[in-house]
Amino acid sequence: MLAIIAPGQGAQTPGMLAPWIEDAQSKELLIEWSDAIGLDLVHLGVHADAEEIKDTANAQPLIVAAGLLSGRALGVNGKFSLVAGHSVGEITAAAFAGVLTPLDAMKLVRTRGVEMAKAAALAPAGMSAVLGGDREVVLKAIADAGLVAANDNGGGQIVAAGDLAALASLAPEGARVRALAVAGAFHTSYMQPAVEPMRALAASMEVSDAHVGVISNKDGAVITSGREILDRIVNQIANPVRWDLCMETLAAQGVSGVIEVAPAGTLVGLIKRAVPTIEQLALKSPAELEAASAFALTHGGK
Repeated sequence: MLAIIAPGQGAQTPGMLAPWIEDAQSKELLIEWSDAIGLDLVHLGVHADAEEIKDTANAQPLIVAAGLLSGRALGVNGKFSLVAGHSVGEITAAAFAGVLTPLDAMKLVRTRGVEMAKAAALAPAGMSAVLGGDREVVLKAIADAGLVAANDNGGGQIVAAGDLAALASLAPEGARVRALAVAGAFHTSYMQPAVEPMRALAASMEVSDAHVGVISNKDGAVITSGREILDRIVNQIANPVRWDLCMETLAAQGVSGVIEVAPAGTLVGLIKRAVPTIEQLALKSPAELEAASAFALTHGGK
C-alpha cells in the first residue's frame, strides 16, 4: 500500500522550484497561482535567498506549491491509498485527496502564512527541537518550563515552543536542544489570532469528500469528510502536531511504502527512524521521477 506525504515549514531551500518549472505547463500553473494569491512564487522559488524564503508568509505558500507541482509531475492518481502532511503539508495532502482544488489550496495557505506571521509578531516566542532522551523525561521538562510540545515528531524528536527565555534554559536530561529559525511559537496558543481569519476563509470554500484517507495531525485519525478535514487543518494552527501518531497510523493501515513530495527529505528521515519497516522515497527533484514511478508501481494499488 502506498501513501503520499507532504513536508512542512522549514523544509524549504533556495531555488527549489527551478527544476520543477522547466516544464512549461508547471511554470504556467505557478504563474497562475502567483497572480491569484498576490505573491511572486517564481521569484521565491527560483531567485530568493534563504532569508527571504524563511519568512512565514513566503515559506508556507512556497512549500505547498512545491508539493503540488512535484505531485503533479509524479502523476500517481489512483495508485495511493492514504495521504498525510506535516503542519502546512496537510493543505498539500488535502489537495492530493481531492478535498480542495490546487488553487484553493494556494489561497488557503497564503492566508495561513500571512495570519501566522501576524500572530507571531504580537509576542516574542520561538521553537526548539529536542533530540534524543527519554520521551517522558523530555515531555515533563517541556511542561515544567511552561512550554508546549508543539510538534511530537516521533523518532526521538520533539519540538518545544513558547517563551524565548524558557527555551534558552531548556535542558532535558540525555537530550540535545537546538533552536529553530522560526519567527514564532507555531501550533500553540500564540497562534490563536490566526485561527478566525482562516476559519472564515475555509467556510467560504467549496470542499469535496476525500477520495483517499487523510491522516490528521490532530490524533492520527483517518478522515474522509472534506469539511472535517478542512476544520481540522484550521484548528491545527494553534494546536500541537502529532506526527508520531500519523506514522503509527501509516504502519497500522498496512502502508508498505511512502513517497514524500518536494521539498522532500525531513519526513522520510523520521519514518526511517520510527517505522523502518515502511520503505521511503524522497522526491526532491525531477531526477527522482523515474524511480518514484517505479516505487509507486511496487507499492501502489488499493
